[in-house]
Amino acid sequence: MDFRIASIPRFLYSHYFFGGVRQGVGMLLPVLIVGGLFGNYSLGLVATFGAQCLAIIDQPGGPQRHRTNEMLGGAVLATLTVMITGAASMHPFLLWLAIIGQSFFFSMFSVFGKRGGLIGFGGLLIMTLTMHSAIDPEQIWMHVGATLGGAMFYLAFSIAFSRLLWLREERQAMSVALFATADYMAARSRFYDEAEDLDESYRRLIRAQSVMTEKHQAARDIVLRALPRGRGYGDSERVMLWNMFVNMLQLLDTLVASHTDYASLRRALAGHDCLMFMRDALAKMSVEINRIAFDVSRGRATQYRSSVKAELRAIEYEVEQFKQQGMAEREPETLALIVQVLRRLRNASRIVNKLVEHTAARRDAQPTDEIRIDKSLTQFMSRQELRVGMLTSNLRLDSPYFRYAVRVALAAALAMAVIGGSDPASAAHSYWVLLTIVIIMKPGFALTRQRNGWRLMGTLIGCMLALVLFHFTTRPEVLFPVLLMACIMGNSLVQLNYMASAIFNTLFVVLVFHFVAPGTVSMAVIGERAIDTALGCAIALACSYVLPWWEARYMKPLARAATNANREYLRTGLRYARAMQAAAAGMAPTEDTPTPEQADIAWRLARKNVHIAFSNYAEAFYRMMSEPRSHQVNVPEFNNLLIQNHIMASQITAAVPLLATLDNTPESMRRALYGLVDMLDDQQPAPTDLPTQFDTTGELATLAYPLKQMIRAAQQIRQELAAVDDPPQTRPAVAAA
Repeated sequence: MDFRIASIPRFLYSHYFFGGVRQGVGMLLPVLIVGGLFGNYSLGLVATFGAQCLAIIDQPGGPQRHRTNEMLGGAVLATLTVMITGAASMHPFLLWLAIIGQSFFFSMFSVFGKRGGLIGFGGLLIMTLTMHSAIDPEQIWMHVGATLGGAMFYLAFSIAFSRLLWLREERQAMSVALFATADYMAARSRFYDEAEDLDESYRRLIRAQSVMTEKHQAARDIVLRALPRGRGYGDSERVMLWNMFVNMLQLLDTLVASHTDYASLRRALAGHDCLMFMRDALAKMSVEINRIAFDVSRGRATQYRSSVKAELRAIEYEVEQFKQQGMAEREPETLALIVQVLRRLRNASRIVNKLVEHTAARRDAQPTDEIRIDKSLTQFMSRQELRVGMLTSNLRLDSPYFRYAVRVALAAALAMAVIGGSDPASAAHSYWVLLTIVIIMKPGFALTRQRNGWRLMGTLIGCMLALVLFHFTTRPEVLFPVLLMACIMGNSLVQLNYMASAIFNTLFVVLVFHFVAPGTVSMAVIGERAIDTALGCAIALACSYVLPWWEARYMKPLARAATNANREYLRTGLRYARAMQAAAAGMAPTEDTPTPEQADIAWRLARKNVHIAFSNYAEAFYRMMSEPRSHQVNVPEFNNLLIQNHIMASQITAAVPLLATLDNTPESMRRALYGLVDMLDDQQPAPTDLPTQFDTTGELATLAYPLKQMIRAAQQIRQELAAVDDPPQTRPAVAAA
């Protein structure tokens, strides 16, 4: 998501800015307290470094209990890092060993996923800041104590901040998820615009869906940790968040299930206004969801409301015209599809209206009965497994995490060699080069190269801003508010706009050194920082070619994982349909036919897993497309697999609820559906007797279309999986987030 001027109000009420304020204030308080009360700003700065290490880990999203445990682990690692680096700082050879060894060790934390990577980066940062100057042996314990004190202060501050403002944090998580849903709706609306290129529309949609999946999971973790209790302070807010979350997922189901063959639909409706009305209805609902998300973040009830009644009535009129022109006889499936889109747009409009009503957070509001609130919902929360064995099992050359750690360690060694030499003072001076390296280098080649340019440009702009600022004033009462603002904005923008974050972080660091050592910050020093940044970028870029792990090696396993997730989604969906049909017929549950509640939970869990697997595959595909062309393999096949898996998931979402309403599934459809389960398993022989013709009378016409789409998508998925070659190496599995 880009940070634009038009998004300033949205940003200021977001959990990114909220988290940036928490991190910035929590980081700066130690130096203000220690420096203000005891006059020891140098020791206060060490405490601030300890707090900063934990602030990096304290990112928005995820349960507070998990973040607390991660910050406790980060505090222990930060303390040990200061002890080791400080003890080695007076001995050049030991300092080399300490820097290289810790660079490798902390880089291996990427094996634990995104949260583990943050812990590892915190360790690298505190190591780099500690090597800034040599520490006398008698001062080491003072530095260790200040680091631990600063870290524990930030931990207590963060917990207290979150406890006092828990409702705001949860509202903001829901707001971010709603904004992502609105962006997804806007991307879907483009498919109904004949002027839009379909391939580009697919790329936008898949990127929007990938972002939305991540934001929905963060909201899910927040909402499920604070379920309505039926009593106590803030329960009406819990009910509001729960109801909004359930309706948001219902809206997503409605949107996903409306997928169709847009090329065929455009041909069938060429010259008609029906497509325009569909586009406008979705676009208007997207704007309304954006408005709801903004009001949720502000804690206000939505007042202004737009309506899509005119668009829906226009589509109804077009449908009547098609019927009079004989489309029901000529193209029954096309007409059924148009009617289905109309129904789903109408249903989506009702859900949007419900979301508007929820923003009022009425005290008499009740949790929706759509999903039963009980302990079974905890299985929908994200899990993060942290085992030492995950580190040791990846200490091999065919592990991408091991290769990444080797690259970082090599870059650290080069930085020490180019700047450090054997002089301890010179070695300590290389901290800025090393800091640039550890910030830029990421496990993926594309992200490292992208961050390289952003970091360099951000640092240069930040240095120029510092020079301009010092030219006009050096008054502390002016510079300190700028320092605080730069700290907050640098933390707030790190996930939104990396170059803007680099600008503010550079300005912050220069101002910190001005306060710690007044009069030492000059044009020469600022220019030196810019040169060091350029050197660090060059070293990082050069080392990114050492033992690289190209995304192409992992594409087929990810594509197969997305296909298997779709297969499980279909299998659990068929069990859900059977359970609903059996319950309607008054039959008792059996081992093969669970209760509707059990089957519903299993199907919803499979749906969540489909979104996550598809998101992982899509992100890897687009990372591969950012790598050198010589390392992009089987691009048409993997791109088609991406599209066909998306179509398969969409049509499963459309078909299963229709199946659940039938008294029994027609034999030809039943054979096709169970044959599709086998078709999606490329390790088994492909079924050869799948029916292709189905009864299209009545409501069965609505079911026949998604079924034919599923058959076509499954055949192409199997064909493309057979066409792509297995990579020479297989990427090791990591624990799912």
